[in-house]
Amino acid sequence: MSNPPSNLASVRNIGIAAHVDAGKTTLTERMLYYAGASHKIGEVHEGAAHMDYMVEEQEHGITITAAVTRLPWRDHLIQLIDTPGHVDFTIEVERSMRVLDGCVIVLDGVRGVEPQTETVWRQRTRFQLPALFFINKLDRPGADFGRALTTIRQRLAIEPVAVTVPLSDYDGTIVHLIDKTRLRFSGERGERVETTPCDEAIWARLRPWRESLLLAAAEMDDVLAEQVLSDAEPEAAAVWAALRRATLAGNVCPCFAGSALRNQGVQPLLDGVIRLLPSPAERPSSLAHRPDGGEELVVMDAAGPLAALAFKVQMWEGRRHVFARLYRGVLRPGDEIVIPAPNGTLRHERVARLFEVDANHKTRLDTAVAGQIVLLAGLRWATTGDTLCAPTHPLWLERIETREPVLGLAIEPQSNSDEAKLVEALDKLQQEDPTLRVEEDRETGQRVLRGMGNCICRSPASGCGGNLALGFGLAIPMWCCVKP
Repeated sequence: MSNPPSNLASVRNIGIAAHVDAGKTTLTERMLYYAGASHKIGEVHEGAAHMDYMVEEQEHGITITAAVTRLPWRDHLIQLIDTPGHVDFTIEVERSMRVLDGCVIVLDGVRGVEPQTETVWRQRTRFQLPALFFINKLDRPGADFGRALTTIRQRLAIEPVAVTVPLSDYDGTIVHLIDKTRLRFSGERGERVETTPCDEAIWARLRPWRESLLLAAAEMDDVLAEQVLSDAEPEAAAVWAALRRATLAGNVCPCFAGSALRNQGVQPLLDGVIRLLPSPAERPSSLAHRPDGGEELVVMDAAGPLAALAFKVQMWEGRRHVFARLYRGVLRPGDEIVIPAPNGTLRHERVARLFEVDANHKTRLDTAVAGQIVLLAGLRWATTGDTLCAPTHPLWLERIETREPVLGLAIEPQSNSDEAKLVEALDKLQQEDPTLRVEEDRETGQRVLRGMGNCICRSPASGCGGNLALGFGLAIPMWCCVKP
C-alpha cells in the first residue's frame, strides 16, 4: 500500500489541456519518462501511449477520457490529469478543471490559439486556475513562438510571459531567460539537459524577451522593480518569486518553448510547474453550503471533518469506481460517508477500498488526506458532482456543471431479449458521462440517446445498422439514425 504525501506544500495538482492534436498526451508521456514514473515513452501515433489506454483511444490516436497519473519531480509530487481535446468530450475537461489547482495549456507552435483552446481557457477561467503555456511543435515548418504568444494576448486576453524561448533558427536549443543559459537536450530520448552560458551575440538578440519578463515580474515586487528600472541585474530567485506571485494572481501566464515529440523543452516546463503553480494549500478555500442554510469555508487541511468532491464515475474491471478530490479531512477504507442533497436528505455509503491511480493501473491506499485525488470503490450511489462528507458534518460543495446534449440517436435493440441488457448498459453509460441523456420521444415512442458528439455506435458511415458499443462486455445489435 502507498502512503499519502506528508507535506501539502510539495504537491501540485495540475491538468494538461489543449485543442485537438496539439500534443497533450505526447507531452504527458515525456513528463512521466523524465520523472522516472515510466520506463519507456509511449507514442500516440503508434497506439502505445501510457495515458491513452482504452482500445478506442489507441485505434484513433486521440484521448477520449481524462486519465489520472502521478509523478515525482525535484522532491515534489505532481498529480496530473491528461484531458481530451475534442469538444465531444468536453465534460472530461470541465470536471477535471473543477478539482485541479493549476493547468498547463499546450499550443501548436504553427497554429497558436485554436477554437478548442478558447473553450478550455473559458473552463480554466471559470475556476480561476493559474496556468502555464507550453508552445509545442516548434520543430515544424512554419512554427513561430512569437506569433503564438501574440495569439494568446489577442484571443485569450491574458499577458503571456516567455520563460524559455527558442533560437530563431530552431535546432532544438532553448534559452532560459531567468537563468540566462542555453539548454540542449541529448541522450537517446532527450533525458540529459546540457546547460551552458549564453554568449553575448545570442543574449543581445533575446534581450527584449528578458526585459518583458522582468517588467512583468517587477509588477509584483517593489525591490525588483527598482533593480529593473536602474538596469541592475536581479537575482534569479527574486525573479522566480515575483513571477510566481504574478502567476497565482492571474496577472500573467508564463510560457515555455519546445517540441515534446523531439524530446525538447519538457524538463524546464516541469521545473516551471513546481516553481510557478500553487500547492493545494495555496488555493482559495472552497465555499460549502450546510443543510441548515448556512455557509462555511472549507480550508485545505487534514484536520477537520471530511469534505470531498466526486468528479467522475468509471466502470473499472466490471465494478463501479468513483474518482474524488479531498478538500478536508482524512479518508480510510471502511469509513462511512454521507452524500447530502439540497433538499436535506442524506444518503449513507461506506468506502470499501481506496486507490491511487496511474492511467489504468491502481494501487491500494490505506489513507487519503486533503489535497489528494483518489479512486474509491464500494460507493453505489455517488455520482459526478456529489459531495462526500463526514456523517457528523454534512455539507455540499459547488457542483460540476454539465452541458446540454446537442445530438440525438433513436436506438432500439434488434431483439426483445436484449432490452434488459440495453437498459442496464445505458444506465451505466449515463453514470459515467453526465452529458448523456436517455429520453422517450412522446411523438414517436422511440428511445433517444442524446450526447455531445457524433454517432457513438460502431456503425457504417451512413449512421445506420451497426452495433452499439456500450462497453461493460456488451455490444448490442441495433438500428440507429441521427434525429434532427
